Amino acid sequence: MKNRLLILIPILSLFASCTDDITGLNTDTKRPTTTDASYLFTNAEHALVDQVTSTSVNINVFRLYAQQWTEVQYPQESQYDFSRNIPDAHWNVYYRDVLRDFKEAKVLLTDLKAGANAEEAAIIDNKIAVIDILSVYAYNTLVDTFGDIPYSEALDIIGHPLPKYDDAQTIYRDLLTKLTTASNALDTSVGSFGDADLIYGGSTGKWAKFANSLRLRMAINMHDVDATYASAQALAAIGDGVMTSSADGTYMTYAATQPNANPLYVDLVASGRNDFLPADTFVNKLNALGDPRRAKYFTLYDDGTYKGGVYGALNTYGAFSHLTETIKSPTYPGVLFTYSEVEFLLAEAAARGIAVSGSAASHYNAAITASMQDWGVASADIVAYLGKPDVAYATAAPTWQQKIGEQAWIAYFNRGFEAWTSYRRLDYPVLAAPTITFNNLKEVPKSYPYPVKEQTINATNVQAAIAKSGGTNIGITKVFWDKK
Repeated sequence: MKNRLLILIPILSLFASCTDDITGLNTDTKRPTTTDASYLFTNAEHALVDQVTSTSVNINVFRLYAQQWTEVQYPQESQYDFSRNIPDAHWNVYYRDVLRDFKEAKVLLTDLKAGANAEEAAIIDNKIAVIDILSVYAYNTLVDTFGDIPYSEALDIIGHPLPKYDDAQTIYRDLLTKLTTASNALDTSVGSFGDADLIYGGSTGKWAKFANSLRLRMAINMHDVDATYASAQALAAIGDGVMTSSADGTYMTYAATQPNANPLYVDLVASGRNDFLPADTFVNKLNALGDPRRAKYFTLYDDGTYKGGVYGALNTYGAFSHLTETIKSPTYPGVLFTYSEVEFLLAEAAARGIAVSGSAASHYNAAITASMQDWGVASADIVAYLGKPDVAYATAAPTWQQKIGEQAWIAYFNRGFEAWTSYRRLDYPVLAAPTITFNNLKEVPKSYPYPVKEQTINATNVQAAIAKSGGTNIGITKVFWDKK
């Protein structure tokens, strides 16, 4: 009888356990359904800077469009081939990996604020403002890449699975309003994301300067299509406080090892490939000016000269100068904005007749100086360069567009999207399409065609956007501000 009881006890225990709630067995503890807003923020911030920094031809070809770089044995992207679905990848990173995570982080923070004390609430408000600022940056980049895009109905897969495409200029105005609100909402007496912020370490003061500098850039972008509005926006941004030194720059330093190393290191070194060279278009211009940044940008060729690969053609890697080890470092920072760019924008504002303090020449000189200092050029070499007739504002190219456009292009080396945007806005430097191009393009692309997946799944809205912009979708359609 005793043995029977011993056998019966575990059996009864088994049945007893079956009466308990077993729903927990369906929970995957390794894939939580909730997370911390800081994790989402960090992930989105990292993804954003990665996309700006990468030179993978699958996701970022802007250095090629700006003709700062060219390719070696596979020149298709320099010849404007979109067949790798490059627009799709660019689109997906911003909408899926950046904006969606920012949106979810903001929802979590808003819920968290309900039970917060005054100081905690202030920090949460700062976090939300920072998210809004970077979300504006992402949407701004998408508009500047494609033109009209999903905006008012975006990121709402349940309510709007096939979002409409909003007017690009209308989006710009709304983004500027959101930037102004976010900048003014930042409380610099308390922090924000702290170490979870890979760019500014939670410094709300620096985020405010970034936001205002971005407002300035967007205002200058749209000056040709709405000068009165753009001028007012530029002056308001400057009044609220833009970057005033290189220490204010928007940089994210990478880790020494993968997967958090600089994407350039991954593409140029870890890949074991030699796919890119400095382009002759760019190198020849710096050679003509005797620009001291040459030694910072690229190496000497065997004959003691700086020699760029032929843009848009097949090249032999060993026959030309190469990119320096500086930008190949795994820890080399990714950058969203520099003080040098702010000074170029101020120079442009002055040249356009916007009532900024200082002259176009003084800001132009400050922009070049800041760029050279960032790259470690000696002070004496900077002074000598600014005094050259082909560089000095008073004696260089005949128009302010060419003076500023060419020098900004040089200063934006390794910042392909900004170089391409400045070129589109100012039409300088003069860049010609290579002899061989895909789709028989006769000019440098002025936008991306819409993603293939969007054309397939959201066809009605995409076709409406294409028709509104002029009925083409091969990269030659100008975005709304690129009208002159």
